[in-house]
Amino acid sequence: MTGLGPVAWPPAPIRTERLVLRESEARDRAAFIELFASPEVHTYLGGPRPRDELDRAVPEVPGRRAGVFVIDLDGAMIGMVTLDRRAAERPGHVRTNAAGQEAELGYTFLPEAWGCGYAAEACVAALDWFADVLPGEPVVLCTQTANDRSMRLAARLGFTEVERFEEYGAEQWFGAWSSATRSA
Repeated sequence: MTGLGPVAWPPAPIRTERLVLRESEARDRAAFIELFASPEVHTYLGGPRPRDELDRAVPEVPGRRAGVFVIDLDGAMIGMVTLDRRAAERPGHVRTNAAGQEAELGYTFLPEAWGCGYAAEACVAALDWFADVLPGEPVVLCTQTANDRSMRLAARLGFTEVERFEEYGAEQWFGAWSSATRSA
């Protein structure tokens, strides 16, 4: 896996009580476009992208890269969870070395999947997988403080606040998690 070190990608699908975390497939393209075009999903992510632009730009098999888990419920994509390296030049790091580059958890779900506990279930599974393949590595999360749902999920997952800062014209909450704090 290029972005998270010497980890084989993709892993075998991860099964939870209700979900499957898996690699992207061609059948997920419409759901990816819906995620990126949704005003509700992108309220705190810089706004939606135009659907016609996405129709042209999204590849036949979108999201096929290391660190992207499609969240599958009953055979259909309802969202995605990502584990990417946080760019060293961005604010917010827990490591003191100049490179930074901690793994950063991200998640987006279609609005019809909100409020059902799917995000927590999927994120716990991704974090548990990460802790098993890279034990001791911290994971960070950054969200706008105005995003109440994301703030509640971060707390539920066991992320603890490290700092707050201004980025993208809004106050950001930056937290960290380690396998020693597994919860949810």
